[in-house]
Amino acid sequence: MKKLLWIVIPAMLITACTRVPITNRKQVHLLPESQMISMSLAAYSDFLKESDVVDAGKDNNSVHRVADKLIPAVTKVLNDEGYGDLIKGYQWEVNLVESKEPNAWCMPGGKIVVYTGILPYTKDDAGLAVVLGHEIAHAVARHGNERMSQGLLAETGFMALDVALANKPTETRNLLMTAVGVGTQVGVLLPFSRTQESEADRLGLIFMAAAGYDPHNAINFWERMSANSAGIPEFLSTHPSDETRITNIRDTYMNEAMKYYSK
Repeated sequence: MKKLLWIVIPAMLITACTRVPITNRKQVHLLPESQMISMSLAAYSDFLKESDVVDAGKDNNSVHRVADKLIPAVTKVLNDEGYGDLIKGYQWEVNLVESKEPNAWCMPGGKIVVYTGILPYTKDDAGLAVVLGHEIAHAVARHGNERMSQGLLAETGFMALDVALANKPTETRNLLMTAVGVGTQVGVLLPFSRTQESEADRLGLIFMAAAGYDPHNAINFWERMSANSAGIPEFLSTHPSDETRITNIRDTYMNEAMKYYSK
């Protein structure tokens, strides 16, 4: 075990000094992003094989139409802000899958999934832009790597990733899925912290604004979500409370996002 410690710790020191684009928050990343992308591609492929993919129709067209506007806008914003390298190697793809769960996610590497269960809340392209902008923000901010790093430390201690994959392949894959928000867990390790969720709200508003969608639509979307919320107390939730989120969007993030907005 001592030998493994000497192997892993220097890598941690090298990869730990990173910052989130635009927000400039310091992060700890213990995993090479190339490995996160490779693992995500495998998990994404498995997920699609196990899911009912919607590959035609009005809803599918809408999801692709919004993604086709957002992805170039995200690329431009990151390039303009000096963070273009964060999406180097991304191979963007979006799929709509049949599920009653109101959810969506974007994996490291740019693989996006939207569940049909969220469409009654998005209502239109602008609502979809809120959701996709938010989920893409999680990916480019490397929140999945951050959560995966924390999860590996909690689950395997300082075990090297290749050893964890060899000894616990199922657990490691499940940890990845949780880290990128595929599934939920209340406890010590949550899919995304409230800090990360707020960060994704802020970046997501910028991305949708840069794509030509009025970021004020985010307030309407979250009000619709709030009206159908189960009312989980904020201290138990992976997300800020609906009231906190809407207040932050309206009073803290909106002015910044509007600087990127052009009809």
